[in-house]
Amino acid sequence: MIDGTRHGIIITMETTIDKAGRLVVPKAVREASRLRPGTRVRFRVRDGCIEIEPVPLDVSLERHGSTVVAVPREGQPVLTAAEVEKTTASLRSGAPSASGIQGAG
Repeated sequence: MIDGTRHGIIITMETTIDKAGRLVVPKAVREASRLRPGTRVRFRVRDGCIEIEPVPLDVSLERHGSTVVAVPREGQPVLTAAEVEKTTASLRSGAPSASGIQGAG
């Protein structure tokens, strides 16, 4: 799903805000936006619409030999070899992933 569409069909989903102000982000939306449990998100209101986006990863730039590398300031989950291979293959093929994102694992 990209921008609320899948194969040219507009996809909408509904959820309800509970008394405490919480809402459940539908699974398809979480998967398409790669939101995992514990992901920090940022809310913004723009033109009367609520936007939710992941908070960018806080990194520092470190020199490793002749290369500059972005290193997370906080620990991140380690990717398995299978996850890396799946993502690499998907990016190389340009094929949409199971979540519907073009070129994403």
